[in-house]
Amino acid sequence: MRASRILGLTAAISLAAGLAACAPAAAENAPEGGGSSEGFPVEIEHAYGTTTIPEKPERVATVAWSNHEVPLALGVVPVGMSEAAWGDDDGDGVLPWVEDQLAELGAETPVLFDEADGIDFEAVADTQPDVILAAYSGLTEDEYDTLSKIAPVVAYPDTPWGTTLDDMITMNAAAIGLPDEGGQLIEDLHAEVDTALAEHPGLEGKKALFAFMDPTDLSKIGYYTVHDTRPGFLASIGLPQPALVEEESAKTDEFYLEISSEAADRFGDIDIFVTYGDPDGGLVEQLQADPLLSKIPAVAEGRIAILEDATPLAASANPSPLSIGWGIGDYFEVLESAANAPASAAAAE
Repeated sequence: MRASRILGLTAAISLAAGLAACAPAAAENAPEGGGSSEGFPVEIEHAYGTTTIPEKPERVATVAWSNHEVPLALGVVPVGMSEAAWGDDDGDGVLPWVEDQLAELGAETPVLFDEADGIDFEAVADTQPDVILAAYSGLTEDEYDTLSKIAPVVAYPDTPWGTTLDDMITMNAAAIGLPDEGGQLIEDLHAEVDTALAEHPGLEGKKALFAFMDPTDLSKIGYYTVHDTRPGFLASIGLPQPALVEEESAKTDEFYLEISSEAADRFGDIDIFVTYGDPDGGLVEQLQADPLLSKIPAVAEGRIAILEDATPLAASANPSPLSIGWGIGDYFEVLESAANAPASAAAAE
């Protein structure tokens, strides 16, 4: 799981000026009434400085997780976007909520960038973009510099993989000339989340730990800090965070940390232990049988939510502009069921 989120260091490649390759076929990406460069140039500040976008982009490319969902939610179809390597339900490299939006827009699937081994700079360049959106990413400075030779790049604002959903929408929407529409999208998503949360009152005041457990090595507990969008999202909607997560998040800008299972007593205040795996694979029983992990009350009492690994539901725990409408209610139901579970295993398909 962690590997699917961390972009490996990639050696900079030489990009020939004036690429002759024609851009692959993609739906027109200018929204209705678009095409005007009013409001441009636009300047976007981020971790690597300030990017100036001289005029309204006609060809939008995106890299890294979910950045493509911002233009799509605003009616703009990218010429290229990151291939979904995790959570894809049918093996086509596109998450179901993205498929739904493309169908609604009557658009073909954009070029998909395979980022399993890092950013495919040549594939990005071949789409001939006017802007590259990566507000939610872990771009290294070398990757940013190389992409900037292709087109203006919107990098993350402060922390790698630490961009909030609101900030991702704000930055990416501004870069394509739709700041007001981006603001309205944020309001609409907040209203949708508030409605879904109100329908799951059992989550009120509950502290969820997002963990990553290796069934072959239970000697350590991997967990996500508030800099990650999973716990960060829950914090943003008013749910408290476990004390350990708050304390350790204040010391680092990392989105993921590990701790020895010998320190399991530090998780005594969590209400829901959330992890990834096979709901029918015996992981709950394995956690409860472990002499150290069973000291965590939520584990011992079965308040465990297992998000089936590599499924859309698991991917939707990392909320994005389109996944919220697709399954926020189902996601809250999984957490609420685990929080209210009797003293036995709670698992989610």
